[in-house]
Amino acid sequence: MSVDIAFIADTLVQLLRALPTTLLLFAASVAIGTLLALLVVWMRVCQVVVLRHLARSYIFLFRGSPLLIQMFLLYYGLSQFPEVRQSPLWPVLREPLSCAVIALALCTAGYMAEIFRGGLLAVPPQQIEAGRAAGMSGWLLARRIIIPIALRSCLPAYSTEIILMMKATSLASLVTVYEVSGVAQRIIAETYRTLEVFLCAALIYLVLNFLIVRALTWVEHRLSPRQPVTACQTTKKYALSVRRG
Repeated sequence: MSVDIAFIADTLVQLLRALPTTLLLFAASVAIGTLLALLVVWMRVCQVVVLRHLARSYIFLFRGSPLLIQMFLLYYGLSQFPEVRQSPLWPVLREPLSCAVIALALCTAGYMAEIFRGGLLAVPPQQIEAGRAAGMSGWLLARRIIIPIALRSCLPAYSTEIILMMKATSLASLVTVYEVSGVAQRIIAETYRTLEVFLCAALIYLVLNFLIVRALTWVEHRLSPRQPVTACQTTKKYALSVRRG
């Protein structure tokens, strides 16, 4: 079996033209999903019972149902209601790209919320009490103790979720978004050459995920130095600075 270099090169060029759409799907869904997850995790740990139940229901719904079904319901299901077609949201909901971004963001927010909550639970209560004993205010306590420890704890799971989101962007082709997978399926329908086209698409996703992994590894290394300063040392330094000031 001979390798058609010209066809593979032409396929790669066509797939790379769809790369900006894939990157837009990925960046927008991760950014919106992260912000939404922060809101959900705040509701999850707050003292208001109704908000806690709403957050649990949201997490159960979007973690318990397939992403593909969520995308289909959002894009094909909502358009069946005249109230939706006549609402101000219709210009957004009728576009396949925006629907794909919303579906991806809503789904990943349910997973990210639990990841962030796990990071918060990983903060030792003794270190929080030590910070309060040193006179730290709420924001200072969060900035110097809670957020650094929680971020280091949840970063590996958060990194995995980000990589899964990059691969999940391929589902957007099923709602007529021509990203890398959508263009690959169109080329296959025209040429009937499945192996070469999907190998080219897989190569692009492998390179993208490799770059994401390297970037996240660098972030994790920056947040976890070889000799990290513990929270107790931070509180001691803060207490000494307060006494000297």
